[in-house]
Amino acid sequence: MQDIDSDIDELFEDFPSLKSVAPFIEVAQNVRWFRSVGDPPSDYSRQISRDYADLLGFPEADPVFLPEWEDAAAAAENPELNSMAWEAEEQLRASLTTDVLDVIDENVLEMVMAHVAKSISTVIEESAREAAEYLRIDDEEFVQAISGAAAQACYQAALVSMANPEDDHPFVKRFQLFEQGHWPITIIGSSFLIF
Repeated sequence: MQDIDSDIDELFEDFPSLKSVAPFIEVAQNVRWFRSVGDPPSDYSRQISRDYADLLGFPEADPVFLPEWEDAAAAAENPELNSMAWEAEEQLRASLTTDVLDVIDENVLEMVMAHVAKSISTVIEESAREAAEYLRIDDEEFVQAISGAAAQACYQAALVSMANPEDDHPFVKRFQLFEQGHWPITIIGSSFLIF
């Protein structure tokens, strides 16, 4: 595979559908990740949460902002995590991937996503470790879970930006919740669990 750093700018120029990726990476690098975990939500965060659940097809799911990390850990470990909401997200991801692959080939998509991951992974992990230290959480699995969820949200939002940039997409709303400093965990039953 070609060197990602030397070729990525050229790729962004060659493919109009990739022009949104560089600005997205800049936004993701400057997110204040996890700064609001465990805090009461703002009205804006509540609205984003409501929009996400509605757009994903779960209008009955009420946002529940968990105050304690133990509750967040229990929610993340819940056997229902691969729920109907998870399935809905997977279908959306597959559909977006198909749309993107209509205009670029798979190798280009892999290079772009590797570049996205490389660009944001350190920032996310450092922020997760800072959050764990601030909350006095001595649990490497917590750091991995929250970092992985944020990286996945970036991947999903980058797909949206390449496929069809729009604000009214559940993956955009999910990323916006991370931008607000929260960790959207999952929808289980009639609750959208958020830390």
